[in-house]
Amino acid sequence: MEPNKRPGGRSARVRDAVRRATLAELVERGYRGLTVENVAERSGVHKTTVYRRWGNVAGLISDALELAEEEPWPVPDTGSIEGDLRGIVHLVRSGFDDPELGPVSSAFVAAAMQDPDAARALHDFFEARHEQSAEVVRRAVRRGELPDVVDVREVIRVAVAPVYYRLFVAHEPVTERDADRAADAALAAARAGVL
Repeated sequence: MEPNKRPGGRSARVRDAVRRATLAELVERGYRGLTVENVAERSGVHKTTVYRRWGNVAGLISDALELAEEEPWPVPDTGSIEGDLRGIVHLVRSGFDDPELGPVSSAFVAAAMQDPDAARALHDFFEARHEQSAEVVRRAVRRGELPDVVDVREVIRVAVAPVYYRLFVAHEPVTERDADRAADAALAAARAGVL
């Protein structure tokens, strides 16, 4: 099977069932409560199949992130870099506020802090998201809003980093004002040639 291609038929159904069960278990139990046995039971896939294909909890997390990496990201197009950057930061913020997505996203981060395979999968996921989101910066360069020497992915990283800092380091809520300030700071740095 070629990497990054979804298998067809029964294999695809099994992978989808296991992924959905993994996400549901993460929502209900968090990373610490995630077990191969519970995912197998919830998915209706035999435990030995889950162990053979995914190996362990880190494998389940990694596969779920790999599939998420392939999903489209709704990149804003407001007509201005300010609106687009703010839109991206608000997407990240609202993802963690969402009652279904928030616990899963938080569990992915927790897993990455505890397991090197999950950390690599999360890194790859973020690389894909940053590349997709960087289109707003490329458009801004084409419109003349930003210098053409700007590092398009770094602008995105700097814009969203405060959200992750507040949530996972300081354990603080992220307000709408916080999100706007993060986007505006990244934009100011990009315009000043820092990024």
